[in-house]
Amino acid sequence: MMPGFVRRAGVRARSTAAALLVVAGALAIGAAVLLLLLQRTLITSVADQAESRAFDVAGQVSEEGETGLAKELVENTRVTQLIQVVNAQGKVVASSAPKGGGEPLTDSRPAVGQSVRDEVGEMPLLDDDTPYLIVARGTEFRGVRYTVVVASSVETQRDTVTTVTTYLLIGFPLLLVLVGGATWMLVGRALRPVERIRSRVHGIGAGQLADRVPVPAAEDEIARLAVTMNEMLDRLQAGQETQRRFVADASHELRSPIASLMAALDVIMADESGRSAPELHLVMEAETERMRRLVEDLLLLAKADDTGLRIQRTDVDLDDLVGVEVRRLRTANGVAVEGVVPPVRVTGDAAKLSQVLRNLADNAVQAAHRKVRFTLAEELGTATVTVEDDGDGIPAEERSRVFERFVRLDVSRARGSGGSGLGLAIVREVVRGHGGTVEVTDSPLGGARFVVRLPVAG
Repeated sequence: MMPGFVRRAGVRARSTAAALLVVAGALAIGAAVLLLLLQRTLITSVADQAESRAFDVAGQVSEEGETGLAKELVENTRVTQLIQVVNAQGKVVASSAPKGGGEPLTDSRPAVGQSVRDEVGEMPLLDDDTPYLIVARGTEFRGVRYTVVVASSVETQRDTVTTVTTYLLIGFPLLLVLVGGATWMLVGRALRPVERIRSRVHGIGAGQLADRVPVPAAEDEIARLAVTMNEMLDRLQAGQETQRRFVADASHELRSPIASLMAALDVIMADESGRSAPELHLVMEAETERMRRLVEDLLLLAKADDTGLRIQRTDVDLDDLVGVEVRRLRTANGVAVEGVVPPVRVTGDAAKLSQVLRNLADNAVQAAHRKVRFTLAEELGTATVTVEDDGDGIPAEERSRVFERFVRLDVSRARGSGGSGLGLAIVREVVRGHGGTVEVTDSPLGGARFVVRLPVAG
């Protein structure tokens, strides 16, 4: 329990830390941008108001000169602003407040109709520590130059930025705590189905492959993981069953010749005259050959499963191999054998291709009533070998199963009923190793029709 909990805690901690880092970075960048934009917007607003007021006062000076100017400035100027009108000699001729009647607030003297802007910190003339933004605008009246100076306090705006910064500094850790807690809970909740899957898989041994992991109701990645795990368990269970069946079938196939050999040995030992030895020698020789072929077939299939078949590739006259099987069946069996065998050359292993043709031929002869037909053709770079019989055929639902190992459509395992059930499995593996395909269909003769397709040489 503890290792699983520690693993889950580690994942949750890493996920929470990553989420906190991302959120903290995003919040820091967002807060910096927010404060910068807020300060700029507020200062810009003050500057626009100061420029507007300077424009109005400059207009009044250009029209009326100094007449009534001091009274107008006192009555219509905001508390946060101080306005001076400075003549060409640098003397303040009008001010919105008594404290502005001394020295000019700035040395800037812009041209007529032009404005300049400046931001200053402390201005002892007005206040010891309050920052101000100054706008100066040039104007004239009857050829006399004047400068309108508007000083606006930005202390309120900076206090606003400071207040927002304080709130951000207070809310920043609280938000991170909320994000961390939410991430911790959500990640834990998301990992619960994964832990259930892990614990179930951990408890499945070789004898419990029928068990399956729980599939969450949500159609998400975890549900797909559970489905994939169940599909993997299906394949493992099928592989285990195939392996057990393979061992059981191999044992069954070997039991019969071993029993025959033991019986023959018992008879020979009991027969003091020795007259039964020559006859039993033939029986023992046949059973030994049967065991040899079975072992070789098993080794071939085991190599195909392990590292794949090793194909010794040379140019092979496929028509010669087919011709050999046609002649063999005509001389050794009581069925009629037809053959259409034009010259066709492929690249492959002659011995293994010969084994493919022999297995198909023996299978056809065993199933046929009276006739077997071989057909060889080449078309569009593909060599096609067709082996047909006029037997009972293979049901459609059994056509893929006949290429599995130890599969025979007859229920009996008696020697007279056929081979070991490995012949067609070997055909499929060898043909696949040559880059070809094999399939079984219905034959016009009435039985089964096996079709092997191989790439031609060159």
